[in-house]
Amino acid sequence: MLEQIDLSKKMDKKECHRQTKALEIKIASLQRECKDLKIPVIIIFEGFGASGKGSMINRLIHPMDPRGFYVYAINGESEDEQMHPFLWRFWTKIPQKGRIAIFDRSWYRRVLVDRFDGITTDAQLAHAYEEINTFEETLSDDGTVIIKFFLDITKKEQKKRFDKLLSSKETSWCVSKGDLKRNKEFDRYKEMNDEMLQKTDTEYAPWVIVEAMDQEYASVKVLSVVADRLEKYVAFIKEQQKLNAEWKREETKKEQEKIIFKSSILSSADLSLAYTKEQYKAYLKPLQKKISLLHSELYRRRIPVVLAFEGWDAGGKGGAIKRLTESMDPRGYRVNPTASPNDIEKAHHYLWRFWKNMPKDGHIAIFDRTWYGRVLVERIEGFCTQCEWKRAYREINEMEEQLANNGTVILKFWMQIDKKEQEKRFLERQNTPEKRWKITEEDWRNREKWDLYEEAVDEMLIRTSTTYAPWIIVEGNNKYYARIKVLESVVQALEERMKKEKTE
Repeated sequence: MLEQIDLSKKMDKKECHRQTKALEIKIASLQRECKDLKIPVIIIFEGFGASGKGSMINRLIHPMDPRGFYVYAINGESEDEQMHPFLWRFWTKIPQKGRIAIFDRSWYRRVLVDRFDGITTDAQLAHAYEEINTFEETLSDDGTVIIKFFLDITKKEQKKRFDKLLSSKETSWCVSKGDLKRNKEFDRYKEMNDEMLQKTDTEYAPWVIVEAMDQEYASVKVLSVVADRLEKYVAFIKEQQKLNAEWKREETKKEQEKIIFKSSILSSADLSLAYTKEQYKAYLKPLQKKISLLHSELYRRRIPVVLAFEGWDAGGKGGAIKRLTESMDPRGYRVNPTASPNDIEKAHHYLWRFWKNMPKDGHIAIFDRTWYGRVLVERIEGFCTQCEWKRAYREINEMEEQLANNGTVILKFWMQIDKKEQEKRFLERQNTPEKRWKITEEDWRNREKWDLYEEAVDEMLIRTSTTYAPWIIVEGNNKYYARIKVLESVVQALEERMKKEKTE
């Protein structure tokens, strides 16, 4: 790909100034429109060292309102970042709706500099390309505009620029030993960049190669592409808003009227399973002791764990989580209760708030309700479109696969009770002063949509139970049985992981 690029393109300063002035006015206006229309934008600058990424970013942001963008310079991973999945540090930096994130190098470091330096293994490389494309597709599907620039120069020009930087005390710090090594092995590094461009040039996030030998030409091309892409997307969104004024409500209404999945998984749960109080006590302490020992071993081996709890209102999630954590070191786990998203969370991709809370290596993250809200409450209540919740099955599976690729143990529990048991627990909460805070009018309203939720849950279980992140249905009419099953499932999964670690 790079061999075909004509690097002789130039532009005189006068023409550059004329075009830049008009483009800056347009970009400033488009930034305001993106803000008003709540369009998130990601602009990535990759390319050879000394190709002018910093200069291009400065020229791009010159006409912009500084309150509306962030610039991230991506270097090697910090210790904390190394203890999280590869894309964690980028998920935490994605822009909220209406804002712009500009990356001076990005997630492509994994398949470029880190690969060149031998940090990224061949096995990691294959996963990295897949995860990068998935990441960009997920953001693009949610309405993020992704503009990717690759700044191209020759080996000779790079050496010339390096020598100029090194000749001054004020700029010599800009050139690292790694930069000089990559210049020395320019052809090998160029092949890696060429492969990266080919593997990640997609319809939803295409690469724009910028002939960067001449800074005037390069800057006008960057500004022109940004203005053109944003202008087209703004026009597209305005047209969509006209067409979709009533579509969302009608779509939700129609979806609730039809049955997609007949209940099959949930109806097969044997809710008569039970333990007596004496049996419960006999099982509880030994299991909690095992959890405590396994928790310490997880920390020592730096294995991250995600435990996700979903279920019917009053299904016993809180009680199970309490018994699970009672014997754990509180410094090594965090319980993340998931409520309705706040304004900041609504302004981001729906997965953003969950990625932020994913555990680092050796820690446990417990989610009391999860990202599955997208295909449950948001689906049933019409808080997202049919297209959005149908797409979410793939997005969720991909996210969980990325966690698993990082070595995370993932267990997902569905706390199953029947409608009669739920009513009994609701009334008990309502009639017990110290438990009254647990019951709300919303709980009773959701109960009226039991059949709709049951269909949605069944579809969710079918589409998202995987080998790397299985669903475990917990028969929960008897709280004692449910709590023990959760503990036994966690112990079994962690013990199996420890055996696997010892054999590898």
